[in-house]
Amino acid sequence: MNIITAEKLEKYFSVTGKAIELAKQSGNRTSLVSERSDFLDMISRYFSDAKHFQSQGDMVNAFACLNYAHGWLDAGARLGIFDVHDDSLFTVDGKE
Repeated sequence: MNIITAEKLEKYFSVTGKAIELAKQSGNRTSLVSERSDFLDMISRYFSDAKHFQSQGDMVNAFACLNYAHGWLDAGARLGIFDVHDDSLFTVDGKE
């Protein structure tokens, strides 16, 4: 499918929102404390931008921003700055 529907966008807002909350609540397996803060800031900004674009009816840029936000989430999870083990929300091993 090559159309970004309102339903698809809402699905990705939901998934990314859940992943953000889990990341915020997670521990940090590294010494990258300031980097974790930077990651969370970038994720928050992209998520906010996605909401802005959605409110303007710009589904393509909203979807792009959600993908960037989730890319930052996955990178943080892979680095260990988000100690998450939910492979339905992140590209990590779901096993602990």
